[in-house]
Amino acid sequence: MRIALLALGGLACTAIVAAGIWAWAPDRPRNQLEKKYWDSATRYRVIGGTSLRVRTTGAKDAPAVLMLHGFGSSLETWEPWALRLSDRYQVVRFDLPGCGLSEADRTGDYSDAHSLEIVRELMDTLGIEQAVLVGNSMGGRIAWRFAAQFPERTHKLVLISPDGFASPGFEYGKAPQVPSLLKLMKYFLPRSLVRINVAAGNGDPRLLSAATLDRYYELLLAPGNREAMIERMQQSVLQDPIPILRQITAPTLLLWGRQDRLIPFSNSADYLRALSHSRLVAFSDVGHLPHEEAPAESIAAVTEFLSM
Repeated sequence: MRIALLALGGLACTAIVAAGIWAWAPDRPRNQLEKKYWDSATRYRVIGGTSLRVRTTGAKDAPAVLMLHGFGSSLETWEPWALRLSDRYQVVRFDLPGCGLSEADRTGDYSDAHSLEIVRELMDTLGIEQAVLVGNSMGGRIAWRFAAQFPERTHKLVLISPDGFASPGFEYGKAPQVPSLLKLMKYFLPRSLVRINVAAGNGDPRLLSAATLDRYYELLLAPGNREAMIERMQQSVLQDPIPILRQITAPTLLLWGRQDRLIPFSNSADYLRALSHSRLVAFSDVGHLPHEEAPAESIAAVTEFLSM
């Protein structure tokens, strides 16, 4: 999701303090989390000096699809899509530094420029010359910036409610102000705060499942993740996307929920104007996460696009 903790931070933190429900939340041991969030297709790969959790499924010699999750998320967000795509593609999912079970970035650099280098080095390490890049929210911003900087490595783009345009609190050329109270989440992380922010990504917040909430909450407690999240917030400096988007030549599919409360659906028109080879598929009752909320409907649009 977008930087929901920042966008909702003031309201959520005020409510939490007023209700007196702050909870001490120490890190969960990494080996304990690995027992639950690991499988035979998962490996640690050292990329840019940082150990990243990478999951690869499908045929190694098949066309590659590389998936980039959103802020505060992890590679599990793509599970329904990966199951459908792995029969025809080499599907690569990974946790960005300081997310899921990847280490916090050892350089301390969470800028977009560094993220692009991580994607490039991961592709090199896996022997992938060119890939379809799929990105949601923050991951979408990293994907389209990669496509602009490395057009020869980008076959197609699938952008799901991508981040990138300015909005209140997110100005071009200026790092957002992270509320001091929100920085306390390094020590106190009530489950209710995570529920508020994750549910905000859904078209119907009531449909957030206990299992999905567990995943977001537990992986936020992985060692170093909360500190990394705060650093990533503080280093998220947006640039005017129009000049960058206009450089992109890869065919692009935009997926957007009309009930998105984190990045407005109206931004889809901005992308369509800037991207010369793009089209939009919109979902009426879906929010910020079509791949989680409506996996069958959204993956159908993706498979059609990839087969063109």
